[in-house]
Amino acid sequence: MAVRLAGKRAVVVGAGSSGPGWGNGKASAALFAREGASVLCVDVNGEAAQETADLIAGEGNTAKPFTADVSKSDAVEAMVAEAVGLWGGLDILHNNVGILDVGGPVEASEESWHRVMDVNLTSMFLTCKHALPVMERQFAETGQGGAIVNLASVAGIRYTGVPYISYSASKGAILQFTRAVALQYAKSGIRANSILPGLMNTPMIREPLKDFYAEGDVDKMIALRDAQCPTGKMGDAWDVAYAALYLASDEAKYVTGTELIVDGGLTARIA
Repeated sequence: MAVRLAGKRAVVVGAGSSGPGWGNGKASAALFAREGASVLCVDVNGEAAQETADLIAGEGNTAKPFTADVSKSDAVEAMVAEAVGLWGGLDILHNNVGILDVGGPVEASEESWHRVMDVNLTSMFLTCKHALPVMERQFAETGQGGAIVNLASVAGIRYTGVPYISYSASKGAILQFTRAVALQYAKSGIRANSILPGLMNTPMIREPLKDFYAEGDVDKMIALRDAQCPTGKMGDAWDVAYAALYLASDEAKYVTGTELIVDGGLTARIA
């Protein structure tokens, strides 16, 4: 059986889960490792990063945890240095970190706006700032560049019914940020693409959205979100992880500067 990421060195940012179960980053880190990659599992929550790394090691695969606030440049610089120190280079950067606060432009506080932008968008600017020179140098020396996979959202291209202005704006910005990186570095053997998940059933949604949907009732919130989906059910973290696996792999060697929508038909219906 082919191993799709054999020999690859990956950094998965946001590899911990924000609650019980599988978040997008945790699933992606585990899947990358199952497919042969050595994975640096990065999260602001060190215990969550350790949990994912331990899970991967328990399956007989290679991973190390790393604690970092990726909205801080020095932390990101240290993260990239750790990956290079462990494995001699960096082939895959997968940016999963993200938060949301409910509130439109009037309701949201300025503090909330800046916090969401820093975590969702500035973090990707910083991870690319420090990872791209490594990938560019690799390409010059060996002909092997790298792949960047950024997690955006359908909220970046559609209004999904939830007034989270900072989240929507940050996810929309990620799309053009990723395109710009892809085109600037295309001749350096570096690809960059975005994934746009739709309504997903992951730990991230439970606390921020349960009050908006269902006055604190998580089960009712999940049922309401399921009903919004053309398939009758939200997607899960593995749907995102398999999309990320494709974009990170050499199977996607001619795919760059584009967006892969993973939403069960949601945006097709409301286009």
